[in-house]
Amino acid sequence: MNRLASATSPYLRQHADNPVDWREWDAQALAEAAARDVPILLSVGYASCHWCHVMAHESFEDAATAALMNENFVCVKVDREERPDLDAVYMAATVAMTGQGGWPMTCFLTPAGEPFYCGTYYPKTPRHGMPSFTQLLTAVSGTWRDRRGEVDRAATQVGEALRQQSGGLPDGTVAVGPELLDHAVTAVLRDLDHERGGFGNAPKFPPSALLEGLLRAYERGGNEQTLHAVTFTAEAMARGGIYDQLRGGFARYSVDAAWVVPHFEKMLYDNAQLLRVYAHLARRVPDAGAPEALPLRITRETAHFLLDDLGTTQGGFASALDADTHLEPGQPGIEGATYVWTPAELNGALGAIDGAWAAELFGVTTAGTFEHGTSVLTRYREPSGEYERYERIRETLRAARDRRPQPERDDKVVTAWNGMAITALAEAGGAHSRMDWIAAAEACALFLLDVHVVDDRVLRASLGGVAGAAPGVLEDYAWLTTGLLALHQTIGGRGWLDHAQRILDAAIAHFADPDAPGSWFDTADDAETLVARPRDPLDGATPSGSSAMAEALLTAAALSDPDRAARYRELADRTLERGALVLARAPRSGGHWLAVAEAAVRGPIQVAVAVSPDDSQGYSAGLALTAWESAPGGTVIVTGAPDSAPLLSDRHPVSGRSAAYVCRGAVCDLPVTSTDDLRDSLAR
Repeated sequence: MNRLASATSPYLRQHADNPVDWREWDAQALAEAAARDVPILLSVGYASCHWCHVMAHESFEDAATAALMNENFVCVKVDREERPDLDAVYMAATVAMTGQGGWPMTCFLTPAGEPFYCGTYYPKTPRHGMPSFTQLLTAVSGTWRDRRGEVDRAATQVGEALRQQSGGLPDGTVAVGPELLDHAVTAVLRDLDHERGGFGNAPKFPPSALLEGLLRAYERGGNEQTLHAVTFTAEAMARGGIYDQLRGGFARYSVDAAWVVPHFEKMLYDNAQLLRVYAHLARRVPDAGAPEALPLRITRETAHFLLDDLGTTQGGFASALDADTHLEPGQPGIEGATYVWTPAELNGALGAIDGAWAAELFGVTTAGTFEHGTSVLTRYREPSGEYERYERIRETLRAARDRRPQPERDDKVVTAWNGMAITALAEAGGAHSRMDWIAAAEACALFLLDVHVVDDRVLRASLGGVAGAAPGVLEDYAWLTTGLLALHQTIGGRGWLDHAQRILDAAIAHFADPDAPGSWFDTADDAETLVARPRDPLDGATPSGSSAMAEALLTAAALSDPDRAARYRELADRTLERGALVLARAPRSGGHWLAVAEAAVRGPIQVAVAVSPDDSQGYSAGLALTAWESAPGGTVIVTGAPDSAPLLSDRHPVSGRSAAYVCRGAVCDLPVTSTDDLRDSLAR
């Protein structure tokens, strides 16, 4: 056993029994490489990565390969989800050297941490023009030994290039306003796949933040083409195989353009973001004749997936479910084995009549849509009045599938992704009157504050209720802040706001670029010094730290007392001014920038419901629910007694009745006391 057995990352623990002398990234690893005068072999992956498992089985579990690694390198294993800073730096080097990136990522570094050769997966034997992993190890160690000057020069050049690439976005080159937002939306819609939904070609990833941004753009401008892009894509994903038709939850991406065959791992960050989108969309899409409209059904099922399949005993949410299933102990996992079906398997679980009906509904054929004649379940039509039969069959198939071997779960609790989950559950719970979802968000937040926050500084991750040593990065601070602010709005009380403000203030103190207001580093000023200090402004599978920070600042500004609000709003505006360049030049990589900018241009809208002490008829609850059901995305909503929160300062009941105050920035409507009047005010 090597030195990974006590790691807080399940991914690292998966490699604890390898014959490779793995160690975690730390100063001692670099010092050992210098003392031995050997390179560092850095292997970066994550627990639910299929090809990470393949390379581990082929090479890292092989004694001869391990001996070659141990003799010539200091071998370091990194979980990209636990150390996104390291992943960002060395992925930039990998892309620069090879033109593409991915995981597993394999990098060779000098003892100073400078990369001189990078790649991704390497097979055990040569194929498709790719050298075997052992051939690569031999070549790299020989070059290090015999051509050191070339290695040092290459490493120096790469290190300098990485430092140059880590510059921030320029300030104020494009104005943030309706014209820019309309330009971004138009550019994105040009890339819409009108046949299959989504944007671009295969592989297709759920465009979570982009859909939220487009939905908010529709609410501002009322463009039906924009709403169509959102509803069409949302329905295509929900009816395809990327969505789990039996248990709910989305896979990480589809390998085809039609969303049929997923790469089967399910990530918390995808499902948290998509829960937010579908919950928001469900307020805009009317009942289409089914027992519940599709966006509402997907909202409910995705929330249940988070709670049932990713919830931990401590109250947080696990990072992911694996793509592979191990059918036999000690044998390589098989991708998708838990999820796929044949007609015979449906008949065995349901009987011939129901089995044939289910095969037609779920698209299961003898030819199959996946490997070996198996099919991924899809649902391209409604059960046409046979919903009771459908629910019975779905429950039977779910129970049968639960008896199969299951994919492993990465129980690591990541702060940022849990902040996304808190935000989504709180907002969805508020909009759809689900107190159980809000309660789950509250439990998660209490856990994070107890375990992941120490003296207002945030740690990245925990396992089994024990936090790891990796410090939080910018997205951790930003999303935890946003989640706490969502709870301040749904639960009320000053405590959530106070916690959020302290964490946000710590982020401002440690991540802001002192020479460029509104520009943010992804690592803190007192974090470990790497080859380059990363800051990536582009939104990817998750929003960039900078765009997440823009949302945290904008929301906090709308909810805080005047002095804090002014400071937060100025920083939010400066951040958005820099992010405007992304919307102008690469809007498909700026989905979250678009969502935050849309909220900022609208005010953001603020709704304060001042509760009357004589509110025996529940008028305040009706006003609050109307606000949650009707307000555009990005609206901040607070309900409580007058002066119980900054947004309720000097807001009082009217004629003894609870009243709602609607403001857009510094401009406020007259208070209203009826739900119809509030709905009209929000529709303006």
